[in-house]
Amino acid sequence: MSRSGKPNAKRVVRAGSLLCCIAFAISLGIPSPASPQEKKKPRPENQAQTAGSADQIQDDEPLRLHSDMVVVNVTVTDLKGQYTRGLKKEDFKVTEDDSAQPVNSFSAEEAPFAAAILIDMSGSMGYKFSLVRAAAASFIDHIRVDDQVAVYGFNNKVRLIQEFSDSRDISDYVWDAKAEDSTRLYDCIDEALQALMQRPEKRRAVLMISDGWDSSSRKASFDSVLKKALSAGVTIHTLDLIEDGALVGSDSFPLRRGRGEMKTFAEQTGGRYVHSPQGDTLEAEFNGLVDELRNQYTLTYYSTNHKRDGRWRKLNVSVSRQGTIIRSRRGYWAPKS
Repeated sequence: MSRSGKPNAKRVVRAGSLLCCIAFAISLGIPSPASPQEKKKPRPENQAQTAGSADQIQDDEPLRLHSDMVVVNVTVTDLKGQYTRGLKKEDFKVTEDDSAQPVNSFSAEEAPFAAAILIDMSGSMGYKFSLVRAAAASFIDHIRVDDQVAVYGFNNKVRLIQEFSDSRDISDYVWDAKAEDSTRLYDCIDEALQALMQRPEKRRAVLMISDGWDSSSRKASFDSVLKKALSAGVTIHTLDLIEDGALVGSDSFPLRRGRGEMKTFAEQTGGRYVHSPQGDTLEAEFNGLVDELRNQYTLTYYSTNHKRDGRWRKLNVSVSRQGTIIRSRRGYWAPKS
């Protein structure tokens, strides 16, 4: 404005010229300069990585799990049960419903893991409870700095005893707790799986110790937790403390069902089933599981089947080396739109 309060003619002309230039630029489709927030657009979560970026994933780098990425942890041993080391990406073949899948990323041997130890604290555990506590403490004592372990207890309640951490000291609650009440086994597995699904580690597992069967779960079922574990790529290792003599007689069906379910959890998810009726081999078995979690191979791929139909997809992993035994999950349920 001029001192007289009237618009300055030169400023009006400049403003008009500027508006004309902007209008002309818009008509030509020239984009305006982006703000700092607009310049960085996040990649869609389910977008596949390129082959080049996949090869850059380091063995000890946590794996960010995308909804369409399939993770397969594989244990490979020789016929004597010794771990087969030194395999390379090209030694593996993965098929989904008999269709070959291109491996997106590959990590070999020792890598950090996240594990949830589930301890049966029901009344039937009795004298075995002290052996289980000692074995769990030994497992935690053998973890490394990058490993993460949580501890759960279950009877008629599900308790998170110890959050995920790399601490080698097990909670005092484990030593003070008593074996009592019923068994909410499925609910405890379900809660542990929910926590593991939020973890970024490539290798995730449940170590479940029990001498019986589920008798009082309220939310989860055998089928629901098995489906969740397979879909999330979580391996379930089961340690069965059921005594063989208890499986005889007409009233033994629940125990036989419990043993069958523990075997199925392990077989379907690629885990290890261990039978230790007296609990006297638990410590050695727990230490063996630490070694197994460190010596797996981890493969990832994006399925060539792009249907989001929620259907079961059968997985099979094979290696080119002869005389090997392979354990991995048997399949998964596809995402559903």
